[in-house]
Amino acid sequence: MTRDELVVVTGATGRQGGAVARQLVADGWRVRGVTRSEGSAAARELARRGIEVVTADMNDLDALKRACAGAYGVYNVQNPMISGEEGEEAQGRNVVAAAAEAGISHLVYGSAGPGTPATGVAAWDVKIEIAAYARSRGLPLTVLRPMAFMELMTDKDLYPPVAVWHLMPRLVGEDRPLPWLSAVDLGAIAARAFDDPATYVGLDIGLAADVRSLAQCRAVWRRATGHGPRRFPMPLWMFERFVGRDLSRMWRWLADHDVDADVTRTRALLPTAATVEDFVRGRA
Repeated sequence: MTRDELVVVTGATGRQGGAVARQLVADGWRVRGVTRSEGSAAARELARRGIEVVTADMNDLDALKRACAGAYGVYNVQNPMISGEEGEEAQGRNVVAAAAEAGISHLVYGSAGPGTPATGVAAWDVKIEIAAYARSRGLPLTVLRPMAFMELMTDKDLYPPVAVWHLMPRLVGEDRPLPWLSAVDLGAIAARAFDDPATYVGLDIGLAADVRSLAQCRAVWRRATGHGPRRFPMPLWMFERFVGRDLSRMWRWLADHDVDADVTRTRALLPTAATVEDFVRGRA
């Protein structure tokens, strides 16, 4: 189906924004992807799919206003690994302000974490503030909150041998159940939200397609490939020099707190959502 409505996707060349943009254009939406570098290989790949790619720094409110002009909806996501805590909040608020000025009909926010305030994990707490700001501006809002992306196990730019297979088990615990979702399935659920605002507007949804401990994920990997995932020992202090301390705070929080992981709700939204085994067999 071809649609006349335009959806603007921030972070369109990233993992999450890219998944949303690709699913929307596959579903027939007009899509405008916002990126800092429209000449990148990822941006060129989006353009080949028929996505309009525009350059806008999310620190530049005027550029975001131009990007959101004429849009029906906006998908809002920031990368705290790049922007930092204060930068993420400023960028998120800028997107909200631009969407409000454009009079958009649906803002879908790519959040994360348990949805509870004051966890001490900046990447989660800031997102609650951004969602609250969107509500204060009166925007029709849907919040999507995955906890752990399955891509942590496979994607090289997330350093899986160091992170998910070495340090994360030490801080979270090998046998601690964790909720997992693939970025591709987040993209599919976001597209469904735009397609069905009557159902989704007003919802704040924790997303999980599977619940597995890291030990179980390692066993799945071994069954799928015949060998365990590669591990690379690195001291935590050295890892934190590269990525900061917020990620290790997140892992420690998960070690001590139960997370509401309603797999049935996510599967009701997307029955085809991949389990960890589905994902690993397709990617490892």
